[in-house]
Parts: sequence; C-alpha cells; structure tokens
Amino acid sequence: MTTPKNPVIPSETEDPHLWLEEVTGQAALGWVAEQNERTERELQDGLFDEIKSELQTVLEATDRIPMVTKKGDYLYNLWTDAEHPQGLWRRTTFDSYRSEEPEWDVLLDLDALSEQEGITWVWHGADFLRPPEGEPHTRVLVNLSPGGSDADVTREFDLTTRQFIPEEDGGFYKPEGKGGLNWIDADTVTLSHDFGEDEVTTSGYSRVGYIWKRGTPLTEATPVVSVGADDMAARLRFDDTPGYERLVAVKSTGFYSHEVYVVNPEAAEGAAPQLTPVPVPDDARPGFHQDLILINPRTDFELGGTTYTAGSLLVADAQKLLAGATGDEAGVEVLFEPTSTTSLQGITTTQNTLVLTVMEDVQYKVQAHWRADGTWKSAPVFTEITGTISVAGVDDEDSDQVWITAHDFLNPTTLYLGDVSGVLTGGAATTEALKSLPERFDASGLVAAQRFTTSDDGTRVPYFIVGPADVVDPSPGAEVTPRPTLLYGYGGFQISQTPAYSAVIGKAWLQRGGVYVVANIRGGGEYGPQWHYSALRDNRHRAYEDFSSVAKDLVKTGVTTVGQLACRGGSNGGLLTGNMLTQYPDVFGAVVIQVPLLDMYRFHKLLAGASWRAEFGDPDTEDWEYMKSFSPYHLLDRDTEYPSVLLTTSTRDDRVHPGHARKMTAALESIRADVRYWENTEGGHGGAANPEQQAIMNGLIYRYLWKTLAGK
Repeated sequence: MTTPKNPVIPSETEDPHLWLEEVTGQAALGWVAEQNERTERELQDGLFDEIKSELQTVLEATDRIPMVTKKGDYLYNLWTDAEHPQGLWRRTTFDSYRSEEPEWDVLLDLDALSEQEGITWVWHGADFLRPPEGEPHTRVLVNLSPGGSDADVTREFDLTTRQFIPEEDGGFYKPEGKGGLNWIDADTVTLSHDFGEDEVTTSGYSRVGYIWKRGTPLTEATPVVSVGADDMAARLRFDDTPGYERLVAVKSTGFYSHEVYVVNPEAAEGAAPQLTPVPVPDDARPGFHQDLILINPRTDFELGGTTYTAGSLLVADAQKLLAGATGDEAGVEVLFEPTSTTSLQGITTTQNTLVLTVMEDVQYKVQAHWRADGTWKSAPVFTEITGTISVAGVDDEDSDQVWITAHDFLNPTTLYLGDVSGVLTGGAATTEALKSLPERFDASGLVAAQRFTTSDDGTRVPYFIVGPADVVDPSPGAEVTPRPTLLYGYGGFQISQTPAYSAVIGKAWLQRGGVYVVANIRGGGEYGPQWHYSALRDNRHRAYEDFSSVAKDLVKTGVTTVGQLACRGGSNGGLLTGNMLTQYPDVFGAVVIQVPLLDMYRFHKLLAGASWRAEFGDPDTEDWEYMKSFSPYHLLDRDTEYPSVLLTTSTRDDRVHPGHARKMTAALESIRADVRYWENTEGGHGGAANPEQQAIMNGLIYRYLWKTLAGK
C-alpha cells in the first residue's frame, strides 16, 4: 500500500483547503477565476485556436446522424448546431427520415426559451402520455436542466399548441431538484422530488416515491414507497403496455441493491398501498416485458432448488413468480449464461423477441431469443455488422424492428434499421442502412488493434490501440519510433470501455500523429459482474495495477516513452488517473484528471457521493483503512516529484463535487507541482453544456497534451 512519508494533507481531519468546497462561495469562485485565467493564458495560443475551431466545426456539423425515438407516427430528435447550441426538439415521419433531407417539424426551441427565461436550459428528455388507441400523442412531460446539472425542472408540454401548460392552468410542474415525473394517466403521474433536507437521502435523492393527481398541490401527493435516510433512493415507474399495465415501486438501498415491488393500483388510492415483492435477490435487477420478468443477477443465486450464475439472463412468468411459484412452476428459463470470456452487455425487447448484445473478449455479437411451441429458441443475428454495436427497440409493442448503431475507432457510425421477425418463421434477420456519419478526420495510415498484457497478479488484461501502422502493427524486425500516446480508462461501476469513433480524438490527436489507447481494466463490465467485483472496495488496487500494467506495456513494446505517455479519465476515471499521479508518478509524463473523485475521506458527504459507498466503501467505518490506500488527496507526498497534471471540472456538476478537483489542485500547488486547473461555470457532470463549451474544454486538454508530451 502506498503511504506518504511526508504527507501534504496532515491528516484526514485536518483539511487546509476545505473552504474550496463552498461551490459558489465568493472566495472559492475568486480562486477559480484566477486558476482559469492562468491556464487559459498558458494554453490558449495559435494551436489551441486551431484545435478548438476544428472541434467546434465537427461538434456543430449539420451532417451528423439525427438519432431518433419513435412515438406513434413520428420520430423525435433533439438537435444542436452552431445556430442552436442548446437544441431544437423536433419530429419527422418515418418516410421523411429515410430521405437525404428529412423535413423536420420544430416543437421547442431551447435557445429561444433560454433567452426568453434567462436560463441556459439543457435538454434532459421527455416522457409521453399514452393516448387513447388510434389517437395521436398530445401531452409530454419535458425535463430541462439549468446549466446541465443533474437537478432539473419538469414541465407539461402540449404537442398541439407547442406550448408549456402553465401551473396555474393545471399543468404538471416539478420545481428544480433531483427526481422527476412520469405519466400514469392523463391526470396522474409518479413523482420523486427534493422536498428538502429531511425528504432526501444522504445521496441527495428522494426518499419517497409518490403518486400525484392533477389539480392538487405538490405537497399533497400520496406517498407509496419510501427508504431510510442512509439508503439511496425511492421511486415509482409505470409500465403502460396495453394488457400488462403495472405500477412498480423500487427501494434502492444501495447502488447495486434494489428491492422491487408491484403496487396494487387500487390500494394506492388509499392510505396503505399494497406492495407485492418481486422474489429475487436485491442485486438481480428484475424488469418486466409483457407477461415476463427478466432477471439479470450480479451474484450467483438460488431459486427453486437451482443455482443460477452471476451475469446470466433468466426469464419467468411474472404472474406465477409473484404468486410464489419457483423453478419450473414459474416457467424459469436461462437465455444467457456467461463464460470466462463472454458477458451480457444489453437487453432489448421487441414485440415477439428478446435481443441480447453479448461481448466475447470485448468483441460484439447479437442474439435473438423467442418463444415457439412453448419453448425458447435462439439464433445469432446481424452477424454482418462489426465493431461496437448498440441495439434499441423501435416499438416493442407493435414490431420486431430495432435501431442498430455500429462504429469503431476508424469507421464512423452507421445507423441501421434491423428486423428480427424473419427468425420467427425460420428465416433471417434483415438490416437496412439508414444513415452514415461522414469521416471526420484523416484516418489514412492509421490502424487499430487489440492487445493483451499481464497485470501484477497474473490477470490477462485487454486493451485497444489505434495510431500509425508503423507503431501499432510494425513489420517484423522493424524499428518503432515512439509517439505521443494518450491512455484512457475508467475501471468502475461495471461500465465497459469499447472502440468508438470520436471526431474529437481523431481531429485533435490521431490525425496529428498521436496514439490513442483504451484499457479494459477490472472494475468495468467487459467480462461481466465478476470483472467488476474483482476490483470492488478493498480490491480497488487491482484496477490501478491493470491500468499501470497497460501503460508499462506501451513503453516496453516501443509504442511510446514515459515522457511521451499521458493518461486521461473522468469521474471514477478521474479517481483512476488521480491514483496514477500519486501511486505511479514515474510511469507517466502527463496526467489529465476530469470531474474527479479524489478526496475519499469526504466523498460520501459531498453531493451524490454517499450513493457510491457500495463501490468504494464507507470511510466512517473501518473501511477507511483500505480506502486511504486509493485516496489521491491523502496520498500526496511533499518529497515526491509528480508528472505534469491538468485538472478540469464544472461549477454546475452536482454529481461529483467540484471541491475534489479544486482541493487537489491547491494541494499540488502548495508543493510547487507542475499543475494547472480549469473549471467551466456550466456543463454539469459532462463538463460542458453545449458544443462550443465542449470545444473549448477539449481544446485546452489537447493543447496541454501536445505541449507537454511533444513540446509543440
């Protein structure tokens, strides 16, 4: 375990930079302004202007693929460009969407709304009220965030008049706060909201899930489900599938533990709503589709005398399982069971099938499963599509069509319309390429490859590398010239890192001669729940060992040198790169830390931090004994020479507190480390609220990397 001999932070309870946790405090914001000015003065030069301009051009390009969702007869899209940085919410027909130039009907102009109301509104999605059969959609609950924070406002919108329905005229309205509204019927919604300190958990989410009737005060909504103050959240969701309507209550007692109940809707009108528990382990993440319950356990569990493997997908008859049946009596079937190299990445429902996205050694495959003659059948589908594949149902009530997106590091995204109905009659699934993203950067001479290395404990760790062919795939015996290399990682929350086409990385880094690497370290989901569990809590060090092993392999194989190697990560990935800075200072020439967790002694007291104790541990208990081994803020040592570092965050990030990055910067400055800092005043956890802000943020990062790694 790394232990500082001459710690910069005297002790866990002595924090000289605590004042920087005052998000909008005058002194803290003054400090931020000085830091921003210094960083911009250093990095905003001719090359920055060039990179920023290129990035803003691609981020605002009008020939991007407009991704859509289908509701009734229309396809809906949120569109941003140079003239509309906050976005246009619009719709078109399927036939028009297939054309080269679809005709869009604008429903809501967020830029005009932002100017009118004096608030920078960021789109957070919409929930449509199911209309009577055969009639069009007319009412929507629109979620808007001020500046990009997680806390948002929900307002009822009339698709006929293209206007918000004022609260005084009976429109549903939820003030700013974490939570939301979702339709049950035209006059009833589910509600979760921040009603004040006593009504939210220590994670900052609603302790109560309510049913709220139109025309009644928000404060008189009917409570249905609740959790304790130290749990994570309570919420309700309504499944409006005709014939299978269900009101589902969820008690999230932790990030990975959820008690799920079906609510008796009639009893919910009274003082004591009846909750029927879904009889599966609290980590099994059950979901409903028509008459089925889908169960995806994170740990092995036993049901009806049979043990099912973590990472599997089970289906069962919902009515029978809720009535107490188990095993064969409940129609339990295993549709997917992982191996040491395969994992379930996604589940998509269509009218008659379940479409599973599976990875084998971080390579994608798609399967269709369906019922025929009382048994489940399966078949591989869309085998002609390669790369990173994402599948989503078009309309899981009325069709077996799916949206498919596919891309990789060097091949831009293509959107397909897939149809799996053919497999039901012994035929094949079909695909139609609808839209393709143009090439955004010069990829000539570039290649991508997958490599494997060995971590400290002997574990085989994959990673992807993309760059010039003479570096990535050199001829036998050829001398490799090391290149500036950027290594990216995350390593947490069972989130997989896969090849992706990025115009930003391509323009700012790859086409200028840089090498880009993505590490598939433990803590992620590339090999299912076990890959995640193996770096959880007191095993966190394994993620850092994996990442540093990839870094060392890049130097060993001649791809780069220590002085030309940088790492980058955000959020939990910022904790990762913070540990690279403090635990592996001799491995990197530069470190980029974005919207990070860094002070693990106080993380659970800041914003949503308490919800992540299942991932990291609870520092108020004996867990701190192992947690301090990966708390970068407390690992800083006055006698250690650290590589160059850039930290970025957002004032409006209400998920990971900006105090982490601020305090780490101040601590590094106190020992005269080579550090610079930049904080956007908007943007939420993404760090930027519109394309221009994204271009500025990334322009600063890549200008810093070229200056530090290549002396440009």
